Amino acid sequence: MKQEHARIQLDIDDTPREYLNILPHLKNPLPPPINPATEEPVNPEMLLALFPEECVKQEVSMEKTIAIPTEVREILMRSGRPTPLQRAIGLERALKTPCRIYYKREDVSPTGSHKLNTAAAQAYYAQKEGIERMATETGAGQWGSAVALACAYFELEAMVYMVRISYEQKQYRGTLMRTYGATIVPSPSDLTEFGRKINKEQPNHPGTLGIAISEALEDTINNENTKYTLGSVLNFVMLHQSVIGQEAIAQLDVIDLSPDYVIGCVGGGSNFAGIAFPFLVNDRFRDTKFIAAEPTACPSLTKGEYCYDFGDTAGLTPKLKMHSLGADFTPPKIHAGGLRYHGVAPTVSALTLEGRITPQAFNQIDVLNAGVLFAKTEGIIPAPESAHAIKSAIDIALEAKKKNESCTLVFNLSGHGHFDMAAYAALMNGTLNGDEPIGIPQATGDLLTVQGK
Repeated sequence: MKQEHARIQLDIDDTPREYLNILPHLKNPLPPPINPATEEPVNPEMLLALFPEECVKQEVSMEKTIAIPTEVREILMRSGRPTPLQRAIGLERALKTPCRIYYKREDVSPTGSHKLNTAAAQAYYAQKEGIERMATETGAGQWGSAVALACAYFELEAMVYMVRISYEQKQYRGTLMRTYGATIVPSPSDLTEFGRKINKEQPNHPGTLGIAISEALEDTINNENTKYTLGSVLNFVMLHQSVIGQEAIAQLDVIDLSPDYVIGCVGGGSNFAGIAFPFLVNDRFRDTKFIAAEPTACPSLTKGEYCYDFGDTAGLTPKLKMHSLGADFTPPKIHAGGLRYHGVAPTVSALTLEGRITPQAFNQIDVLNAGVLFAKTEGIIPAPESAHAIKSAIDIALEAKKKNESCTLVFNLSGHGHFDMAAYAALMNGTLNGDEPIGIPQATGDLLTVQGK
C-alpha cells in the first residue's frame, strides 16, 4: 500500500455544492405521512407549523439534487469539510485480514459528529425565515451539541430536551451545549405537560428519544417564533447528510477503489443515509452491499414491524410508514443513546424492504469491545453509536479472512467518544449492563484473541 493512501483528503473547495435526494431513486413512491386525526395524507400546512418552510419543501421534493446555500457551505468548510477518508491500517494488521478497511472521519467536526451537517442547514433556513428560537431533543447529546453550535452561528436561541439517562451518563455534553449558549434540561422534564405526566406516572423515568421529541414539539407549539429542529428520520435530514457519501466517493476515486461494503450504524438513520445514499443512487455501486448496524437493545430494523406509527411518544407527530418497535417502547439504558429510538427513517425502511440494505444487530458489550480494539489500533475512541459500525466491519473482515478472500469496506465513523468514557469505564470495570446481564464475557472468538495480544 502506498503510504499516501493512508489518508485521503480532498481540497476545501471540493466540499459538495449540492445535496443528493434519494426519493427519485426509490423503486416505489415513499408512503406519505398520515394525519392521525383524519387518516389522510398530511397537509403541508401541518409541517409548516413545526419546520422552516425550506425544510418542508425539501422533504417532499423529487429533484435529484438541491443546491447547498453558500452560507451553509461556508459553515461546513469552517467545520472541517471535506472530512478525511482514512485507512484503518492498524486495525487491519491486528485482525490479520486481507481486507482494506476505510472509515469516514465525521469525528473531526467541532462538536465531534456528523450532526452539524444538517443542524447548520436547518438553523440557516430558520434564520432566513425570521425565526428566533429552535427547540429540539437529543439522545447522547451529539445532535443537541450540533444544534447549540448552529444556533450560535446564526444567532438563534436553542432549547434542548436531553434524554434523562444520557443527561446523567454524559454530563459534559450538557456543559458543551451550555457553552455554546443553549438551554438544556433532562427529559422527561417539568417544563411541558407531557413531561410532567410521565414524571408523575413513572418517577425517575430514564427517558426516550420519543418522549424528548414530544417535549420539543410541545415547546414548539406553545412558544411564539419557535421552530422544531430534527436530527434524523425525515428526508430533508437525510438530504443534508449526503455530503458525507459524496465526499467518500470522490476520495475512493482518488485511489481507484470501489467498496464491496458500505456500513453505518442506525438509530433514526441520518448518518447511515449520509454515507450510504450517495452510493445507492449511483449505478457504479450496484454490487456494493449496504449494512445497517443497530443495537440488540433497540432493534427497529431487525425486529420492528413495518407500519404507520408516531415519531414521538405523545403522538404529536404525523404517522410515518417505517420499521417501529412502538412509539411507547422504552429501550434498555444502553450507552449508545443516539440509537435508542423506536423507529427508523421511512427512506431507510423502504430501502430495507427493497432488499438494498441489510440490517444487523449487535449487543452493547461486543460493540464496546470493538470500540476498544479500534482505539488501540487507530488511536481514536469511537462513540458507542459508531462502534456498532466498527463491530460490523470487524466481523466482515474476519469472515473474509476465514475464507481467504479480500474485500474493501467503508464505514462511517459518525462521532468520537470523548464524552462517552463512562461507557468504556463500565466495560473495563466489568459493570456494564443494559441489554446484557452483568458478568457476560467481554469478548469471544477472534476478537478476544486480537485484544489479548
